[in-house]
Amino acid sequence: MNAVGSARSGDWDHLSDWYDQKQGDVGDLWHRTLIDPPLLKIIGDCRGEDILDLGCGNGYLARKLARAGARVTAVDSSIRMIKNARARDPKGFPKIRYVHTDASRLDEIADASIDLVFANMSLMNIKDAKGAIRAVTRVLKRGGRFVASISHPCFDYGSKSGWIMEKSIGEPARVFRRIRAYRKPFSERIPWSAEGGKRKYTRAFHRPLSWYANALRTNKLAITRLEEPMPMQEFIEKERKKEGDLDAPGSLEVPLHLVFETIKL
Repeated sequence: MNAVGSARSGDWDHLSDWYDQKQGDVGDLWHRTLIDPPLLKIIGDCRGEDILDLGCGNGYLARKLARAGARVTAVDSSIRMIKNARARDPKGFPKIRYVHTDASRLDEIADASIDLVFANMSLMNIKDAKGAIRAVTRVLKRGGRFVASISHPCFDYGSKSGWIMEKSIGEPARVFRRIRAYRKPFSERIPWSAEGGKRKYTRAFHRPLSWYANALRTNKLAITRLEEPMPMQEFIEKERKKEGDLDAPGSLEVPLHLVFETIKL
């Protein structure tokens, strides 16, 4: 999850240094081996394109796409995130334009100037997500694409979803996904184990799948592709080593993330 347009940018300012170290230059385990592969596959060859990273965090994907030949603008509502992202750009690196702004406005981005907007695990943190989707439509060229990864709105939305293990005598343990209170949008504070094991919080917003589909349609963004990321072997092996962790076996059956592509009509 990244920081653009969250309820308060300070939610992420106080986590930005920890998050920067967590993501590094290639992304943490969950991004690198679960979320990013389908996102990058959908983005595809971006050489020569004008790209907007909506919720850039520490900018590791912005740098990856800049190396691939894209002209990248990276935005985030956390000023500390922007500072950390700039600090990671090596000397002589393809210039990335970093902008401290709210996702629901994008005032510094000109109308119809962007070929591709991507939002990597940031839409769930945006309070005015409808405004952000409207702003994305404004800055996209006709035929431009909006690609996003999000926590799966059907299966992974904070404290109202989780894993359940069922054990029967003589049978292998089975993992099920527990969900409740799906239909109505809500927000809640999400805990993170940050520096020194201290618990810190950011705010996330649950919206049903139909909410996203209708918000995209209203803004003339046609859904052209959906992916539900399957974990790579590295993810399975490392998550299985965690005592009591159910993400490895569970995610092989129930997707925790959703990646979609839309095109501006």
